[in-house]
Amino acid sequence: MKYIWSLALVGLIAPLCWAQTSGTAEKELITVENAWKQAVVNRDAASLQRLYADEYLSTDQEGMVWDKAQDIAIDTTGNSRLASYNLDGLKVRIYGNVAVVTGRNISTGMLFDHAAKGQSRFTDVFVKRDGRWQCVTSQVTPITGE
Repeated sequence: MKYIWSLALVGLIAPLCWAQTSGTAEKELITVENAWKQAVVNRDAASLQRLYADEYLSTDQEGMVWDKAQDIAIDTTGNSRLASYNLDGLKVRIYGNVAVVTGRNISTGMLFDHAAKGQSRFTDVFVKRDGRWQCVTSQVTPITGE
């Protein structure tokens, strides 16, 4: 009988523990996404270096693929610069040490010395390594007609 009660107790507590862990990871990833966007606005190469995994690949709105070094250079140097990067509709799905974050961003800034504004949907895939989330791939699709 004790065995059955123990199993029942584990059955009741385990989902609560998972929910707490999942909720914590979800909050961590939302914080990481917001810090990432702020690092892009601030042109903070050191923060981006820590955020991106060594194997990071980014697929941009035109279908171009960039590795970690190329993406950091694009975001931190040159004439184009983001002034704001707002996120909404974030959804986080966690699969152990892997997470997928989707959402929408609205950005404003300068693109080749001209004011620019755009909206896009994104999918970011993270892996948790050494106690922190790192992005391994990111894909962006422009929103038109919205």
